[in-house]
Amino acid sequence: MTAEPRVRRRLSTEGLSPGYFALVMATGIVSIGCGQRDWGAVSVALLGVAGVAYVALVGLNAHRLLRHRAAMVADLRDARTAFGFFTFVAATDVLAVGIAGHGAVVIGAVLLGVAGTVWAVLGYAIPGIAVLGGAERPIIRAANGSWLVWVVASQSVAVAAATLEPHFPASRQAMAIVAVLSWSVGLMLYAGTAVFVALRLVAYTLDPHELDPAYWIAMGAVAITVVAGARIVEMDSAPMVDAVRGLVAGLAVLMWCFATWLIPALVGAGIWRHLVHRVPLHYAPNWWSIVFPLGMYAVAGMYLGRADHLPIVEGIGALWIWVAVAAWLVTFTAMVVSWIGPRRRSP
Repeated sequence: MTAEPRVRRRLSTEGLSPGYFALVMATGIVSIGCGQRDWGAVSVALLGVAGVAYVALVGLNAHRLLRHRAAMVADLRDARTAFGFFTFVAATDVLAVGIAGHGAVVIGAVLLGVAGTVWAVLGYAIPGIAVLGGAERPIIRAANGSWLVWVVASQSVAVAAATLEPHFPASRQAMAIVAVLSWSVGLMLYAGTAVFVALRLVAYTLDPHELDPAYWIAMGAVAITVVAGARIVEMDSAPMVDAVRGLVAGLAVLMWCFATWLIPALVGAGIWRHLVHRVPLHYAPNWWSIVFPLGMYAVAGMYLGRADHLPIVEGIGALWIWVAVAAWLVTFTAMVVSWIGPRRRSP
């Protein structure tokens, strides 16, 4: 393929990444983190960007389904890209939480309903189509960091349900069940998918190009598990919540410690990729897979510190939001520049 067709495909919906909803996830969670710091204007502005991006991406994916269905089906059947579709679920839930935080709880509930339904469908469809139904064997060769978006999607449902629960007293029992169920499923999924990804790293030679930003989702999945756990701990009394409150509180602390441990390892992997092996640093949609974990780690610290009365953890989260905001600014600027460059070069 010559340079011009590559540029045209990149600018069309045919080459749209299934994981591009990570843009909404990252922007939304940084907005929520800024709200936790009482940076009201910044929080609202970022939430507006997330909302516009969400609507635009829904439209672009609908266009891709109508005009380039073969490309979308190919992504769905490929175990290397299929799990990226779960970013729609997580983006919808993050947007629901952000909107609910500004008073629009009915819209948040509608978004939760959409996300929960899609999560339930994709949770069976993607493993069945891309993993069990795929022709590639051994399937472990296709495992990568994007598989952990499945975990993020599950925990995002728990976060949204726990956040909206106080606003709908009549549905409190149902919300409690949804929150605890999706949190538990996400926890088990992390244990399973992390094993697959780890085996891929140790069983096969890893090309530096393959160690892409998607592996940061390993930390983001842990961090959102902490946020979901902290939100469940804060929920009002309900049989399902009361049965697991102590367990969830303890596991949330353990998971926060693990997320903290993962950060230097992931930074080291980036140094190995870009400085040791000289992989060029060019913008790609999966850059948002770094911003989202950074923002989620900040929010996790603030939520966990408040829920479990850990002022040190809360303080770390409050400081870390600066890192997340800086990463968002760099990535957003790189994205805009990447859009402008090809348009200037193409006729």
